[in-house]
Amino acid sequence: MASAPSTPRPVLGRLDAAGRLISADPELETLQREAGSRLGELLALPQIAAVAELARRLRTAVSRPAMAASAEHDIELWVRATPQGEEVDLALEGWTEHVAAPPRLAAILGGGGEAGAEEMRNEWAADEELRILSLSSGLAELLGVNPDAVAGQPLTRIVRLDEDEAGEMPLISALAARRNFTGQRARSRAIESRSIIISGEVVTGADGHFAGFRGWVEADSRAPQRREPGRESFDLALDEVLRSPLDQIIESAERIVERADGPLRSDYASYGSDIAAAARHLLSVLSSMSEEPAAAGEPIDLAALAAEAVVMLETSAEERHAAIDLQDFGPLRARGEARAVIQILVNLIGNAIRYSPEGGRISVIFNEASGTASVTVQDSGPGVAEADQQRIFERFERGHQQESGTGLGLAISRRLARSMGGDVTLDSAAGRGARFTLSLPAA
Repeated sequence: MASAPSTPRPVLGRLDAAGRLISADPELETLQREAGSRLGELLALPQIAAVAELARRLRTAVSRPAMAASAEHDIELWVRATPQGEEVDLALEGWTEHVAAPPRLAAILGGGGEAGAEEMRNEWAADEELRILSLSSGLAELLGVNPDAVAGQPLTRIVRLDEDEAGEMPLISALAARRNFTGQRARSRAIESRSIIISGEVVTGADGHFAGFRGWVEADSRAPQRREPGRESFDLALDEVLRSPLDQIIESAERIVERADGPLRSDYASYGSDIAAAARHLLSVLSSMSEEPAAAGEPIDLAALAAEAVVMLETSAEERHAAIDLQDFGPLRARGEARAVIQILVNLIGNAIRYSPEGGRISVIFNEASGTASVTVQDSGPGVAEADQQRIFERFERGHQQESGTGLGLAISRRLARSMGGDVTLDSAAGRGARFTLSLPAA
């Protein structure tokens, strides 16, 4: 039986290019044997294998929580996977043994009946940003996805979360509070008729901080609820559209906390500014997702709002050594809703910063013609191929799949613009950058 290391040292192993465990410390080799495999064969510990595969794909070291099962215990681990060419080095730390729940224990020992086997098959694990670490083969089949293909993607890219009777989503509430949850109803995006109920437990990292969830899924026999036609449901966006500003808040705060016992440097003031700007954007997103802007709108100064959006993103631009050229235009009167316009421009300028090369230039240009006021954000990035120019305005789509992000910013930006009588359009081609234009009725 696999047992914890006698000293708090990492348990080491190595996988070859095909995912076979080619070397391992005794504890890891024992786990491999108890999972029905052996040294030199494919790693039979799915969550650890998923972390290794993610590191191989990203070609960078990845650290994630994981669970492994021995004959008598569930073992909680912190896995660090480091690519070495086509091979991957593993280091397992924080080895903590828990008594397995009865259905799982029975299934491992060969008993427990169909219910226990079903519970063990429909398992999942995700990191602190709800990116998928692993899906059991049974759950992947239930959702109609390839478990290897979705590793590293947001959980909400494969399931659509539903609100409960109180208008809340247990998973999102649990993510905010860092607590366990049950009863999150959801539907497969690949098979719309497939409804499930998700439950999860908090996983903590080796440093004791929140590191994600591990959980299980049951089939939901309840008929899916019909949504109000023409209405954007809050659950389509809350999990992901808030992630970017929320991550800015968390990252900036942690950078301050981690250096709290050292000298206070002058650039700490800018961290406080980042936190305030991100929080303001978060409030703007909350407001715009919970209520639609008035179709007629009110008189606004489009140029002034663009300048405000630029200020909010200056730190992001500086981190990439990018320059934002804001045209000196004077007041540009339009009709719209200020919060919604700020959100759109933060999305467009933020995308331009993200996709422009290091040291690139972003231009913000204004125009007024034929009863329309507009602002164009032009970047120096890779551009968008013609075949993709409609797709990127759809929910959960991104211009470049290898990039991080939610795939909701452009969809929401266009929805908000059209609700104000305007639009967001794109002029681009592969290799020559992109020009996104927000147009609104002139005031």
